[in-house]
Amino acid sequence: MSQPRAGAAHTASWTVVIPAKAPARAKTRLAPHIDDASRIALARAFAADTVEAARAAASVSRVLVVGDDPTLAGAAEFLDERRPAGAAGAAGGGLTAAIALGIAHARATGAGDVAVLLGDLPCLRPDDLDVALARAARHPLAFVVDADGTGTSLATALAGTPFTPRFGRDSADRHRRSGFVAIEASARLRRDVDTLAALEDAIALGTGAHTAHVVAALADRPAAPS
Repeated sequence: MSQPRAGAAHTASWTVVIPAKAPARAKTRLAPHIDDASRIALARAFAADTVEAARAAASVSRVLVVGDDPTLAGAAEFLDERRPAGAAGAAGGGLTAAIALGIAHARATGAGDVAVLLGDLPCLRPDDLDVALARAARHPLAFVVDADGTGTSLATALAGTPFTPRFGRDSADRHRRSGFVAIEASARLRRDVDTLAALEDAIALGTGAHTAHVVAALADRPAAPS
């Protein structure tokens, strides 16, 4: 098990890797409840709010968005997950491969402390991330359990620590068994959105401007005739 560093908390300037699936393929569990155009708009808004919050965090020096749609990166750095073989990291293969590619590229280009943040955290605020990263900086490997209690919204590694996050099904348990230390975080950082219930929870917590705009547009639509 990873142990906290002795003494004062490690002060870090973090590189944050955000994997971002193309909106047309994202948030399919919302499909039974909203039309495709709205689902795609929400997926894009979730990513935009997450990226903007990460970029505004005081402890973050670099945000690297990994995916196949550069428009999702906004003003952040973009890394194409379809990059040719031979580049740092492995191309293709879904979430795990995209994260591995981002971490490899970050470290190959001088990153020290690295965090992986999910791209569907529309409630995230910069201070939420700063607080979590300050807590993570006390451990070589750390993670944040998502709102549902089984997944992960953030995983971190300090400079020089091998970093193989375990995102995916039952990732919280797999992170614990791999030596990551669970840290406390705000409800906004823990609230990823895959389902209608999670979206309703996110709206209650308060979302970023991009998601709020899409949600307001959905609410303004006339009800379908019975």
